Amino acid sequence: MSQSTQSQTSVQDEVQEMLAQADTGARSPKGLPGILLVAIPFIWSLFQLWYASPLPFVFNFGVLNDTEARAIHLAFAIFLAFTAYPALKSSPRDYIPLQDWAMALVGSFAASYLYVFYAELANRSGAPTQFDVVTAVVGMALLLEATRRALGPPLMIVAGVFLLYTFAGPYMPDVIAHKGASLQKAMSHQWLTTEGVFGVALGVSTSFVFLFVLFGSLLDKAGAGTYFIKVAFSLLGHMRGGPAKAAVVSSGLSGLVSGSSIANVVTTGTFTIPLMKRVGFPGTKAGAVEVAASTNGQLTPPIMGAAAFLMVEYVGVSYVEVIKAAILPALISYIALIYIVHLEAVKAGMEGLPRRHKPSLAQSLLTWVTVILGMIILSLAVYYGIGWTKDVFGDTATWVLGVLCIILYVALIAYSARYPAIGMDDPNSDVVEIPETGPTVKAGLYFLLPIAVLVWCLTVERFSPGLSAFWATMFMMVIVLTHRPIMAYFRRDTEIKTAALQGLRDGLDGMVSGARNMIGIGVATAAAGIVVGTVTLTGIGLVMTDFVEFVSGGNVLLMLIFTAVISLILGMGLPTTANYIVVSTLMAPVIVTLGAQSGLIVPLIAVHLFVFYFGILADDTPPVGLAAFAAAAIAKADPIKTGLQGFAYDIRTAILPFMFIFNTQLLLIGVDSWLHLAITVISAVIAMLLFAAATQNFWFTKNRWYETLGLLLIAFTLFRPGFFWDEIFPPSKSVESAQLFEVVESLPEGQPLRIRVEGETLSGKWVSKVVELPLAAEAQGAEAKLLSVGLEVRQEEQNMIVDNVEFSSPAQTMGVDFDWQITSIEVPQPRPPKELMFIPALLLMLAMAWAQRRRAAMAA
Repeated sequence: MSQSTQSQTSVQDEVQEMLAQADTGARSPKGLPGILLVAIPFIWSLFQLWYASPLPFVFNFGVLNDTEARAIHLAFAIFLAFTAYPALKSSPRDYIPLQDWAMALVGSFAASYLYVFYAELANRSGAPTQFDVVTAVVGMALLLEATRRALGPPLMIVAGVFLLYTFAGPYMPDVIAHKGASLQKAMSHQWLTTEGVFGVALGVSTSFVFLFVLFGSLLDKAGAGTYFIKVAFSLLGHMRGGPAKAAVVSSGLSGLVSGSSIANVVTTGTFTIPLMKRVGFPGTKAGAVEVAASTNGQLTPPIMGAAAFLMVEYVGVSYVEVIKAAILPALISYIALIYIVHLEAVKAGMEGLPRRHKPSLAQSLLTWVTVILGMIILSLAVYYGIGWTKDVFGDTATWVLGVLCIILYVALIAYSARYPAIGMDDPNSDVVEIPETGPTVKAGLYFLLPIAVLVWCLTVERFSPGLSAFWATMFMMVIVLTHRPIMAYFRRDTEIKTAALQGLRDGLDGMVSGARNMIGIGVATAAAGIVVGTVTLTGIGLVMTDFVEFVSGGNVLLMLIFTAVISLILGMGLPTTANYIVVSTLMAPVIVTLGAQSGLIVPLIAVHLFVFYFGILADDTPPVGLAAFAAAAIAKADPIKTGLQGFAYDIRTAILPFMFIFNTQLLLIGVDSWLHLAITVISAVIAMLLFAAATQNFWFTKNRWYETLGLLLIAFTLFRPGFFWDEIFPPSKSVESAQLFEVVESLPEGQPLRIRVEGETLSGKWVSKVVELPLAAEAQGAEAKLLSVGLEVRQEEQNMIVDNVEFSSPAQTMGVDFDWQITSIEVPQPRPPKELMFIPALLLMLAMAWAQRRRAAMAA
């Protein structure tokens, strides 16, 4: 074996070890313990499939409520955390010490306590016995230790600090002091109810996340990851910096397979990073491109990582709404990264990799048009062409479509069998050629079917995320088990039995690795539940509003920067899911509240996406970003420099959350026509490309300082045209509250009512804020319309007073209380569309482009 091959093998071993420590556990014992570390994850996967399926209700057996399922889920996670993860770096990897067995069994018992004694605990709710409290204390301690093993000390420390705060409230400074809680009350709240450890976060991990992780694991074992990488290379590898562009696209596609940044780096990076270095990228930049692409994989719909499913519960919207809000920022973020790679390649004079057959320009255009049109036609055919089956077949339509799907699957394998099997070249060999696009795409078309099933279930059938993932996972399981022997049959291969056995091994490996990938997420959501439980028990959420208002001086932008910094700092040690839970629990209500006090109505989903984005960006933030360490190991580069370069590339992603807070059209909120959608998408893409050129200090040639400032100004104008337009044409004017009924009567249908209210809260704090209330279109008369949002008002001289607020009404949801005063009404003003600001911005862009191209031509 050559020295370079040995070196490459050692690097891959190092990276795989890093991945195991981060995602699946580093232990691989032999004998019976080894069998158990395969059997128990496999049983966990079977349990989750059973729980998500309709079968328990069909057979009226094994029906579990949410609390019972969460307890069993956490019991599996804790047991595997102690058996799969060593206690220390020096702890044995080839066997499981006796004390770890003991902690695994005791911890899993404490976690399953709510399931075993569910009826008894329900009968003595609020009055725990001594054994209940002891079990809770032991369970809490073992959960923190399991968290430390699976995820490192940071999340354990954060959870421990919040627990300490629960008991030390009376001794805290006045600004964050509270009356404290007894051990019995705290442990009962955290462990024996669904307010703490067994709360919403663990519920989402149980109901949704596990199945999506399992789906991705099976997709990967079937070979879809390799297929996506090869397709990306066939399309982009021949371009300038082609391997880097292919790395961006393949990492985005791999986001379908993996919700983990480090797993994404390892999956695609072992192939892409050496090829990027070959065409001229320094090791630091090659690793940084892979890090930036892989961290953004969690932003890419339709599968976006665990935190996106938590958003469904926390914000109270469907997963389809989360996908809709996230799709444009993800799209423009990836387009900008490809453009950054292009600019790096142009600056360095790089070339792409060779192609076996160089097509003409017409052939290249035809290929791209065919791919794009094919995707559009297929999407329309699926959406409109299958919709009629419900009218024709009624309740049996699902079964009819299932049979048709299986027939299509077999037909696609027969079609794919005509083309060579998909395999990965050695990126370190002397010659690496770009595969031909057509045969590469056609060789694995059947891998797209389970993704189509998933999207169909989510968007058309409107199934829950859990049930959608169940059907997609079951179909994926059929593919994993059968695609190799069916392919062998159509290729006239005599080794059909061998192929069938390989399919069984892949299925088993997929089930086991999917469960082991969930260990960290399971204990992370449980440990993060401690933070949520502390907030609900102590009321620190209200304290945070005062604290952040004091720090930011009430300035919304400073408050957002403060939130972003907290997310980045916590994200250095916390996984994305835990980081999202902690920061969104503390900060999301604060941003909404303080924004309303400043007159800025911020949709809750925009705030949660803001926190989500910065939690993901923390994955490559030095000095701790594990994704950067993994990429640096493959690239043989400095991990700190790789992380810093990766974060520099990710600045384009970092500005997006600030933009969509102030311009929610970037989240497709308020986009009401196809023309409006087209203008929004095109302007956002151009803005992001110009921002990338500004941060790279290069467009058609090297920027002069004033050109960089000009590009930033144009990008800002395209992202947020209302910033300047509102100064010229104010969007609304304030009128006295005495005109409330006249204004309500005159508002156009669908136009919400914006009013400024002020009053004293139950805690004695004086509040003044703007609220937006959606009036019912069918209500007749001003009083009826106000009543439709839960408001009854009375007039005292020239003042309008809130006389009553209906329970659970929009008004109560917005925090309006009775006896508050309506101080003014924000009446919309007729004005030209703010998109007219695009005209001077685009004219300036054209002038700068002409000047740069002229300068570049003269230099040439």
